Amino acid sequence: MILGIGNDLIDIRRVEQSIERFGTRFLDRVFTDVERAKSDKRAARAASYAKRFAAKEACAKALGTGLNHGVYWRDMGVVNLPGGKPTMNLTGGALARLQAITPAGMTAQIDLTITDDFPLAQAFVIISANPAPSA
Repeated sequence: MILGIGNDLIDIRRVEQSIERFGTRFLDRVFTDVERAKSDKRAARAASYAKRFAAKEACAKALGTGLNHGVYWRDMGVVNLPGGKPTMNLTGGALARLQAITPAGMTAQIDLTITDDFPLAQAFVIISANPAPSA
């Protein structure tokens, strides 16, 4: 059962300008430590940050709140599963919202795809609910 779908498209140059203008103040406000460590190692640093920015926007839309109702930038972080597949790690208000929209007896799953082709970065998020495993 699909609980929410979100997408976002962003100009990589816009993120690059924000990094140049605001530096660590911008990065600390928007990105988790895991995201920063990963993006700072990339040759295409701004594109890496832009994809993660788009993923946060898409996730907030899929949650049905946007960046509102207690959902903040750093409550949503792009992480990679052991095989490399990206997904979202939610904390704080984003996690609370996810729990609120997930029906009883179900487990939420977040599927994420991110891509970039200069000058654009794009993300799609699908939040679905699956039957919880039997104990």
